[in-house]
Amino acid sequence: MLPKNEEIKALFTLMDDPDEEVFSTIATRLLDYGTPIIPDLENLWENTLEETTLERIEKMIYRLRLKDIHQQLSDWSALPKPSLFEGALILVKYQFPELALDPLRHQLEKIRRNIWLELNNYLTPLEQANVIRNILFSYYQIKGVEVSYDNPEDFLVSSPLQAKPGNAFANSLIYAELCQQLEIHAEWINIPKQCILAYFSADWEPHEIVPNPQEFIQFYIEGTTGNAFSQKDLDQYFQRSNIEPKNSYYKPLSNQRIIKKLFQEFSKCFTSPTLQYKQKDLNDLANLLDD
Repeated sequence: MLPKNEEIKALFTLMDDPDEEVFSTIATRLLDYGTPIIPDLENLWENTLEETTLERIEKMIYRLRLKDIHQQLSDWSALPKPSLFEGALILVKYQFPELALDPLRHQLEKIRRNIWLELNNYLTPLEQANVIRNILFSYYQIKGVEVSYDNPEDFLVSSPLQAKPGNAFANSLIYAELCQQLEIHAEWINIPKQCILAYFSADWEPHEIVPNPQEFIQFYIEGTTGNAFSQKDLDQYFQRSNIEPKNSYYKPLSNQRIIKKLFQEFSKCFTSPTLQYKQKDLNDLANLLDD
């Protein structure tokens, strides 16, 4: 049996083999080595001129990273209380494998601390929401944009934390994560075609199954801007959109369900023939998560 480094070198010499079956065997073996061999593949790419071999190397690097993302998402979902933000960072890592995540974590912690310093036990839920909105969207100047599948980066929580626009998904994820960390009773609910958080009353128990969760909701938050609105406003949205209201729409979503929804929506950015493989891979990743 060849030593590890010698075997990798031997496999690399066969990357330009015209036989697809040979390449498939090589690819399977290289996948076993995992992401640590990516720097070696990148070095090989830099020293390769043949177009087909370059494409094979790029495909191999992508498959290695995809396998790693698959494992990260499975591990995250299996946690007793998976962090919403950490789940969203897995998607960031899928799209931008080289991006350092710790600066994003530090930025979120700075925002959380600034909000925490402004909160006290005497504030009403609406006053709490105003504090969060003012710090997120005024002090930190987070910008919201309409959902567009032509702009994949808008879906990623990295965007608003890097002074770039975020759409309803990215901004709502940050808002919801901050509420979870600060133990504020604001939950992402299942309103069709919208990213909406509901502020629940203090007597609401999130782990209890109730027939009509709407009874415990005080008001709603539109995640793109952090603006509050009423039940009347939501009823008008249902009427305009010809949506029949259901009790299930008011049920809070689990963190797994939110991240599943994020992956599914993000996949819609990749419908062109050359990128449809990403759409399939993203939906496969979403299917790892429970409804």
